[in-house]
Amino acid sequence: MSLFTPEFGLVFWMLVIFLILLGVLGKYAWPVIIKSMEERAAFIDQGVEFTREAEKDREQAKADARGLLTDARKQQLDILQQTERTKQEIIDNAQQTAAHEARRIMESAKLSIEQAKTEAELQLRRQTGLLSLQIAEQVIRRNLASEEAQMELIDQLLKEAGE
Repeated sequence: MSLFTPEFGLVFWMLVIFLILLGVLGKYAWPVIIKSMEERAAFIDQGVEFTREAEKDREQAKADARGLLTDARKQQLDILQQTERTKQEIIDNAQQTAAHEARRIMESAKLSIEQAKTEAELQLRRQTGLLSLQIAEQVIRRNLASEEAQMELIDQLLKEAGE
């Protein structure tokens, strides 16, 4: 049954190391982690708001482009009655305006896509880091699974603490 009941010295050093680790994490790591999580949440909220605004702008630009095309067709009919040359100038002008609006919509969409891509990459990096930490934890647990490995680690820590 000695495998299931650790000795007092082992429990004591595990408690000391745990308290030291808890103190260090509490003082240095947790505030940074919490701050970065709050910053990320704010960044995501800002990105969502920007995307909504871009979507509204795009829809408005589409409606404006439809309105411009409808107006251009009406003017085209009126101008056909006046002269052939005036008709061609108005059509060219409407095409340039529509092309400009289309470029603006495309640029807005590209910006939204790039922002979403950057966000996805950032999230992937964070998840990869967390996965790496979990893997390292599992490796350490396996390496210290036997009592002999634990004793070697304790001896090594005691030698380092004595130096």
